[in-house]
Amino acid sequence: MSRPPMIGIIACSGKIGPHTVQLSNDKYAQAVATAAEALPVILPVFPALIKISHVLAGLDGLLFTGSPSNIEPHHYGGPPSPPGTEHDPARDDLALPLWRAAVEAGLPVLGICRGFQEMNVAFGGSLHQQLDGPGAEHEPPSNEPVQEQYARNHALTVRPGGVLARLGLKDVIEVNSVHGQGIARVGQGLCVEAVAEDGLVEGLSVEGSRAFALGVQWHPEWEVMDNADYRAIFRAFGRACRERAGYAGS
Repeated sequence: MSRPPMIGIIACSGKIGPHTVQLSNDKYAQAVATAAEALPVILPVFPALIKISHVLAGLDGLLFTGSPSNIEPHHYGGPPSPPGTEHDPARDDLALPLWRAAVEAGLPVLGICRGFQEMNVAFGGSLHQQLDGPGAEHEPPSNEPVQEQYARNHALTVRPGGVLARLGLKDVIEVNSVHGQGIARVGQGLCVEAVAEDGLVEGLSVEGSRAFALGVQWHPEWEVMDNADYRAIFRAFGRACRERAGYAGS
């Protein structure tokens, strides 16, 4: 094997001073390099410059990451966001069509948090713009230490016979929870993989997909090598990417 499989990690568009920059949290690339045993490649969100066909031809998998920004609600027929909501229209314009194209092409894909929500919207689903009410405390206070924000804090029920169950995840698992939005209407052709105690959908797969195609609302990249069920997701993703690249691997 001359190189590990290459996994594109979609970036976010942001600002540092007057300059527009591409941003990607280290934890995603580290999870790809360690648990997935792949080469992480940051994919800038230049929807007018990057051809989706080139992305599909040049990479062995795609990771759609979490982000501080939310999908603009016009993409799923929702009302305008509350004032002050952070958006990233460049990411929307690349990620949403890229999700469908990757699945159709048989490119392995994994969506996390915002990336999971992009998966649902790309397949015609909708989102709750704000989770509130009893039992919907999915977003920790932003002033908590990072270790506490990403600590496991609620249970999920895993669908019997689904993708997550076949990876060896137990019927009920504990996960972290760092999100203020969530799935409302599930997109067409998507299968529910996991549900929180309050009924919120937290895992989706693509029915009949040609390759690994999974999205989760929680953050399995967090301390992935110290968490067996988180690691199982990235291991399976990495195996699928190696198969796509045309060689076997551990």
